[in-house]
Amino acid sequence: MWNRPQLMKDVADLLFMAGTAALLAAAAIGVARLPLFPVREVVVTSALREVRRGEIERALSGNLRGNFFSVNLETVRQALEQLPWVRRAEARRRWPASIEVGIEEQTPVAFWGRSAGRLVNSYGEIFNAGMSAPPPGTLPVLTGPASFTPEMLAYYRQAVDLFRTIGRAPRELSVSPRLALRMTLDDGTIVELGRQQAKAPIRERLERFAEFYPAMRAAAGGRPEAVDMRYPNGFALRAAAAPESEGRRKP
Repeated sequence: MWNRPQLMKDVADLLFMAGTAALLAAAAIGVARLPLFPVREVVVTSALREVRRGEIERALSGNLRGNFFSVNLETVRQALEQLPWVRRAEARRRWPASIEVGIEEQTPVAFWGRSAGRLVNSYGEIFNAGMSAPPPGTLPVLTGPASFTPEMLAYYRQAVDLFRTIGRAPRELSVSPRLALRMTLDDGTIVELGRQQAKAPIRERLERFAEFYPAMRAAAGGRPEAVDMRYPNGFALRAAAAPESEGRRKP
């Protein structure tokens, strides 16, 4: 190699470039660790309904360590997603001294069971949040195996769409451990739907209920107390008991 000056020059240039790169990297790391470029503000870019500014500040307290370059954005994101009403969060740097935060809030569409604070979002996911037990006529109530929540929400939405034509709406949907469905309407009528089957899908039973609902009311003399839609080509119903005052005849 000593007899090849060009090779020695190339090696020297390579070592010089490597040394320069290492110095620059060390300088950059050193500057990033200096008390320079502090994060001066957190900017929330989303319009929020449930999440409060104070909650965000408490969640990020202690998680904005370092400066603009060294703050861990993944830690910031994870801290925000621990808040009850945050479904998903993202964080990014905005020059020269800000962290920009985007938040997707939970959108509750149903209560999960009767215990306060457990809800189902629009994706069929269960989450815990500070909301009291369901007031009458607000969100529906879903009850059943947690793993079956997305399917339950899909059945509920089908019923909402189909029952609109008959002026009724589902208020409760429960699923047994054997995945049999029972629905309670806004007028108190109980609809037994049974299990999903390839030859008799739940949607077909819902369509059949909506189609024959006027005939059911006529046969029951008013609101049916319960309707069993588990029959392949028909249904069975039980009429609501008349109030005691109506059932008595004057002497």
